[in-house]
Amino acid sequence: MNSDFWKNRRVFITGHTGFKGSWLALWLQSLGSVVTGYSLLPPTTPNLFDKADVAKSMNSVVGDIRDHQLLAATLNSSRPEIVFHMAAQALVRESYLNPLDTFSTNVMGTVNLLDAVRNTSGIKAIVNITTDKCYENREWIWPYREDEALGGHDPYSASKACSELVTAAYRCSFFSPESYAEHGVAVASARAGNVIGGGDWAKDRLIPDALAAFLRHQPVSLRYPQSIRPWQHVLEPLAGYLLLAENLFLRGPKFAQAWNFGPAQEDAKPVQWLIDRMIQLWGEDAKFISNSDTQPHEAHFLQLDTSKSRLLLAWKPRIPLSLALELTVQWARDESAGQSAKELCLAQIRQYQKLH
Repeated sequence: MNSDFWKNRRVFITGHTGFKGSWLALWLQSLGSVVTGYSLLPPTTPNLFDKADVAKSMNSVVGDIRDHQLLAATLNSSRPEIVFHMAAQALVRESYLNPLDTFSTNVMGTVNLLDAVRNTSGIKAIVNITTDKCYENREWIWPYREDEALGGHDPYSASKACSELVTAAYRCSFFSPESYAEHGVAVASARAGNVIGGGDWAKDRLIPDALAAFLRHQPVSLRYPQSIRPWQHVLEPLAGYLLLAENLFLRGPKFAQAWNFGPAQEDAKPVQWLIDRMIQLWGEDAKFISNSDTQPHEAHFLQLDTSKSRLLLAWKPRIPLSLALELTVQWARDESAGQSAKELCLAQIRQYQKLH
């Protein structure tokens, strides 16, 4: 990633008040980008967006991704060159409770954004951030490549597969690589695994639940201790998104496709392994218990093949899982002790940029 490329670059982020969106906005601000965000209010209290005062150095607009008129007006007035689409209902368990909101946000939200882009001049690169769960999960041991079948057992996964299909349809119909000389817009999608890091207060997510339990001196309850996930620090996929956007901007149609960003294969670990490691790092009276209650279906094994990103984007994961857990636990300890959430994030971003 060329840091100089991002200086004074006009960037539009949907979903900037979320966990990943807040980290991305802070990173872009640190690079000198002119950032506009469009999102609902933060989904939790507390939240990283408020804790790190993310809105201070950007134009932050409160709006629903399903409100096409407001979204289009905001996009047009901010005149972005690059768009990151991150606004979503992002929780599997929530999608069982509110499938209508999940599908309308994740599918029609993507339609609204891409259609607004069609009528906004000056945009050259769009990255739609979806998820590794957009694949038809067959619970096999082989990592999924970008050309594998899309699908979804639960409403969240299915809605993200639909978002991928919408992206592909708009790319073929309105932003065709073959007609790039005419429209000048390159559209890609990015799929990443389970991200961890400081500042995540989402409900029903393993790491936030564990840290909250540790702080309360209570055991963390594990629903699926043997489930294996491709864990990675939040900065890893964000670096991939930035690198992808830079290549879309500079090289256009060659990179207008789907991309995987995941950890090294050895960092796909069972839930219990992860919690055991966190208990060691936290110390004190941290512990876990197994939850035997009946739970909604969730994938038990899912891993991404990142060969294409490594070969064509020269992207690779820099933070091994052991270090990712250390950074996450230390961030939580320091923030709970009164340190600035913003400075903690920026310090880890600087640390990440020095890794090779």
